Amino acid sequence: MEIILLEHVEKLGKMGDKVNVKNGYARNYLLPAKKALRATEANIAFYEKQKAELEAHNKAMLDEAAAKAESLKGFSAVLIRQAAETGQLYGSVTIRDIASAIKEAGFNVERRCVYLEKPIKDLGIYSVKLNLHPEVSQTILVNVARTDDDAKKQAKAYSAE
Repeated sequence: MEIILLEHVEKLGKMGDKVNVKNGYARNYLLPAKKALRATEANIAFYEKQKAELEAHNKAMLDEAAAKAESLKGFSAVLIRQAAETGQLYGSVTIRDIASAIKEAGFNVERRCVYLEKPIKDLGIYSVKLNLHPEVSQTILVNVARTDDDAKKQAKAYSAE
């Protein structure tokens, strides 16, 4: 299916690009999320009329994401979890846990922005990527420890490296 992108979509294209995608991807994700329009003549004309407004909206979203990334620079979240003597957690730290810790710190970051390749299953300090916008990302540190004292020791050891 040929579509017109209404905003930058990572690994697909920039705003205004005409791209061919699989029908299911377009019908189930891009069209309902209002990230794209079908590439019909009427929609192409509609896009051309609304182009300046869409560009302004995307620019505002980019600026907001850049400001949020700047405020998150150097941010470190501490998560207290129970763990075995070997350091293995009795569960795991997931995207949901990290997003809620960021929200508790006063930052408005959605859960879908947190990128974690696999759940965290051991104590330690981990770098976690936040995709705030397709063009803006920020890396934060997540300190997983048994107690606050252990978290401080881990942070001191990590900063000494």
